[in-house]
Amino acid sequence: MGKLVLMIYNFGLFLHNKKIPVLPTLIKFFIRIVFGPHIGMGAKFGKGSVLGYGGIGVVIHDRAVIGKNVSIGQNVTIGGTSKKYEVPVIGDNCELAAGAVIVGPVTIGKDCVIGANAVVVKDIPDNSVAVGVPARVIKSGININDYR
Repeated sequence: MGKLVLMIYNFGLFLHNKKIPVLPTLIKFFIRIVFGPHIGMGAKFGKGSVLGYGGIGVVIHDRAVIGKNVSIGQNVTIGGTSKKYEVPVIGDNCELAAGAVIVGPVTIGKDCVIGANAVVVKDIPDNSVAVGVPARVIKSGININDYR
């Protein structure tokens, strides 16, 4: 179901980029009411990315950039902070567990795992596992396939 949500969202984003009025807003509200996530019109998703459980409770900023093959669990927040324009950038092949919060001008490297309910406020290097509040790297040099 998470792939369906992103397919509908990408259609709305296409219409938004073509400056077609009203329809993108209706699609955004349709996604919000039927499936549950709030995805700002403008967020960029790489191919193969999915929202777990249809994206229930997921909030994604409209300028967020999410790489290819990223798995986003339920209740994940990817957003900005006040007084800072930059928003999170998520690398390819990442796993964002349930309840993870990624806020501010941070970059999550490629092949990373963000643990459940972790709050990421600093950059995470490639091939790492980050957990806790605030999130800290507990393991580096991982093989992402061991976590899928």
